[in-house]
Amino acid sequence: MRRVFLCYTEYMSPKNLSIVIFDGSNFYHKLKELSLEHTIDFDYKKFVKSIISDSRLVACYFCIGKIRAKQEDKKARKLMANQQKMVTGLKNQGFIIQFGYLLKTAKGFHEKGVDVQIARDLMADAFRDRYNTAFLVSSDSDLLPAIEEVHSIGKQVVYVGFKHKPSFALLKNCKKSILLTKEDLLPFCKY
Repeated sequence: MRRVFLCYTEYMSPKNLSIVIFDGSNFYHKLKELSLEHTIDFDYKKFVKSIISDSRLVACYFCIGKIRAKQEDKKARKLMANQQKMVTGLKNQGFIIQFGYLLKTAKGFHEKGVDVQIARDLMADAFRDRYNTAFLVSSDSDLLPAIEEVHSIGKQVVYVGFKHKPSFALLKNCKKSILLTKEDLLPFCKY
């Protein structure tokens, strides 16, 4: 055990440890707005490597509401099958999948539990000193209290958003920001 620790301190600076957290639904909808709808074929692993630069990736989370479907609901079953295919691909690439759920209301479906899961991952890994920089791929300003807490213990949150529709609250409250254009994302689309 001691030998592994020595190797770690010799070759890895703790300042270069990073996590990446995707808000899956938020990412999907932003891609769709840019006419890049094929998230099943998106090269997430290559995308993550591009945003973390020379950091060492400690964990990569993908948080999403789980689609459930009744046997007779063909549309929902197709959506569920596509989500399962995407999740399997992400797991094969080393992603940690965090599920919330979808709540059906009169206005449609709404994700529940996903923001809480993202906030939990941000804070738990920060307090356990697993990272120095978290790359947050979400434009949800509900995460501000968690971001502020993470910053208060000396960690950094980088907002990864979309130039066509940025979150001004996250731009203002994150230490750094990466705003993506359609052209930035095209190299990760496999179609």
